[in-house]
Amino acid sequence: MTFSLLAIGQEKVELILHHGTVYTVDSSFSIVEAFAVNRGAIVATGSNEMILKNYQALQTIDLKGKAVYPGFIDAHCHFYAYGLGLNNADLTGSKSFKEVLDIVLSHAKEFPVEWVVGRGWDQNTWAVKEFPDKQLLDSLFPDKPVLLTRIDGHAALANQAALNKANITAETKVDGGVIGITNKNNNKEVKLTGMLIDNAVDLVKKVIPEPSPFEKKEALVRAQEKCFAVGLTTVDDAGMDKDMVRIISDLQNKHLLKMRMYIMLNPTQENKDYAFQFGVFDKPRLHICSFKLYADGALGSRGACLLAPYHDKPEQQGFLLQSPDYYKQLCKEFYEHGFQVNTHCIGDSAVRFILHTYGEFLKGKNDRRWRIEHAQIINENDFDLFGKYSIIPSVQPTHATSDMYWVKDRIGIERLKGGYAYERLLKQNGIVAGGSDFPVESINPLFGFYAAVVRKDQKDFPNDGFQIENRLSRVEALKAMTIWAAYANFEEKVKGSIEAGKYADFVILENDIMKADAKDLYKIKVSQTYLDGKTVYDKNMPVTEEELKNKK
Repeated sequence: MTFSLLAIGQEKVELILHHGTVYTVDSSFSIVEAFAVNRGAIVATGSNEMILKNYQALQTIDLKGKAVYPGFIDAHCHFYAYGLGLNNADLTGSKSFKEVLDIVLSHAKEFPVEWVVGRGWDQNTWAVKEFPDKQLLDSLFPDKPVLLTRIDGHAALANQAALNKANITAETKVDGGVIGITNKNNNKEVKLTGMLIDNAVDLVKKVIPEPSPFEKKEALVRAQEKCFAVGLTTVDDAGMDKDMVRIISDLQNKHLLKMRMYIMLNPTQENKDYAFQFGVFDKPRLHICSFKLYADGALGSRGACLLAPYHDKPEQQGFLLQSPDYYKQLCKEFYEHGFQVNTHCIGDSAVRFILHTYGEFLKGKNDRRWRIEHAQIINENDFDLFGKYSIIPSVQPTHATSDMYWVKDRIGIERLKGGYAYERLLKQNGIVAGGSDFPVESINPLFGFYAAVVRKDQKDFPNDGFQIENRLSRVEALKAMTIWAAYANFEEKVKGSIEAGKYADFVILENDIMKADAKDLYKIKVSQTYLDGKTVYDKNMPVTEEELKNKK
């Protein structure tokens, strides 16, 4: 840090960064060498000579050629749920149901709590690619309730103790969900398998004790630390209630939670009353202008609503989670009150239904920025509806490379042509918003960047890429997690690019993702993350005792 007398004509600022490769992601995708920051905002961008000549800073950083990007935005995630889940059994990457049980047993011994909760198993990665049943779980945990959620969050395995807590029997019915039972036609007693799909999972979740206020706050702060470390400066939490919003607002006011948050409210009556009374809430770190709906489930658990039966289970076709009138009534209310609608749609039938439902209110081109979350499988005849009604596809590129091993078996080759079609979706309105859906996928946005650009897994499979015709270019993939994600949030005037007047949110990487070898993109690490021109993560900062404890 250096200090000197202010030269004639120089403007005093707090921070200057120079001799870097700064990807501004402005309308011209300009690349500059330096920029100045004052009072949390970008003041100017330009050449080293121009910035150093016209500005003097309290702190000056020589980037030594490092690449700088706007702060990364995750356009669809579950930030709070991720934070809570850091205390639960992590089942991601488990290669068999036996491995799942081993992890759960070990976790239960380390954390002797009232309920055993885990998430992340995926039967599609097992040798036997079928849903598990609760028999072994019951033998290991005869009295303690256990709920193990599938990686997509749309299916779960519960043991008998958990089913008893929720008063679930073989006769229990649930709309928009499935309660697994043994075959009715084998002339034996019908029993629960423990498998729960979509709305059936909520029957158990609602009887799990609510986290304490301290646990909720701790979850948010821990999630923030993890996200800053991978370059995220804004997260879109896809489904939250007003009580959590109040906790977040309180933490932000106390400067304990710095992360910028765009929150999609759940469409409960209580949340609607709250939102309709106070209207859109738009502050620098907290933005509430949308509601999150769920049209269907997921492909992995066969809850995604399809136009034709599943290729590998012809007796199943998926389903809408609510009646058609439910979605139409909510869209009407949100349209009239000026709120954005963001709907989870994975199957081609769900996508078609919601596109047409949106169209009834949007009529044609508009600036309402209603979104389809995931937009995973789309019928050939429905792509143009995104353009017709100015609907934004909010996609998660890592879903493509996670699903590619089994999705052809689920829906067949013909339907797959309309799957994970990011380049085709981009052509509709010139925008796709990029996210991860974490904790379903990794929180690391560079994993999504790699998946979008290369369309391979991290073992370089498949050789030619998965449906490579729908990959995004590096410029497009970067825009998807910066300026286009900001646009999808109605925030493009204050974030998403490094331009004068915008928040000084930016990320410095160890290597340049716009130039590095494609196979190395997901390996690149964050050097520093800045929010409002202040460091919120630095890889060279000493590790605290608390961080060491968390690593253990």
